[in-house]
Amino acid sequence: MVTAPVMRRMIVSGLCALVRLRAGAQRIDQATATQVNDASRLLKADGFAALGTLFTPAQLVEIHRFLADKLLEEHGPRGRTFPLKAAPADMRMADYGLGDVLDCPHILQLANSPALLSLATQYIGCKPTLSAIGLRWSFPVDAPGEGLQAFHRDSDDWRFVKVFVYLTDVEHGCGPHVYVKGSHRAPAPLRLRTYGDEELGRAYGDEQIVSVTGPAGMGFAADTYGIHKGEVPTTRPRLLLQFQYSILPVYAYRYRPLARQGAQAFDAYINRLILR
Repeated sequence: MVTAPVMRRMIVSGLCALVRLRAGAQRIDQATATQVNDASRLLKADGFAALGTLFTPAQLVEIHRFLADKLLEEHGPRGRTFPLKAAPADMRMADYGLGDVLDCPHILQLANSPALLSLATQYIGCKPTLSAIGLRWSFPVDAPGEGLQAFHRDSDDWRFVKVFVYLTDVEHGCGPHVYVKGSHRAPAPLRLRTYGDEELGRAYGDEQIVSVTGPAGMGFAADTYGIHKGEVPTTRPRLLLQFQYSILPVYAYRYRPLARQGAQAFDAYINRLILR
């Protein structure tokens, strides 16, 4: 993938023009325009923006109640499945299946909320595609970070933004998301790699490395072309909800949209990879 920022901007501009021809323009929600504009400015400057509370305590109770008996699948080649209460001691990360994510209360409604779609539209430059949606547990293990739990960049599309919501309280030791502010504007190497903490401190300054803690229900947006990681939990597991909005589908994914009652309530273009 092209890494020079000027070339990437030119490609993004052309792709967004094609999307507008195909799908039309996405309406910007005026009721949340001030908050969306503020978040969009922070995203463009820093690659990161706090979004405040996105789920109420009552909604969180309903989400956890629904997920309580659902199976998890290990993230990685072994692919073990298990209920949360029977998580293996060596488990690092595990995901709920797409069907359970879509059926979980409040998830699709938030992904398609006017505020988040407006933010994605402003940042990307055209009507967004919901190209990923997931719920993942990260478990405490006595092991160094690797893969997603080491500093890295994502290369999912020419421009994209992810929205994360903590569904458990996240303090230091609970696997906070860590982001290097401003790194989304720096060219990436042709071959993506991981980064060490000391290397990033020298390159960007320790003050630019932000560890995101907060209560369950808190959300934030990040351009994960910038350097980031999820820390390995050491005290309590973390449950994280993630939405990805992009210009194009992610070439590495194999999409199998699922039929769901009520899908017609959501924009068919935005949700075409997930819902039918």
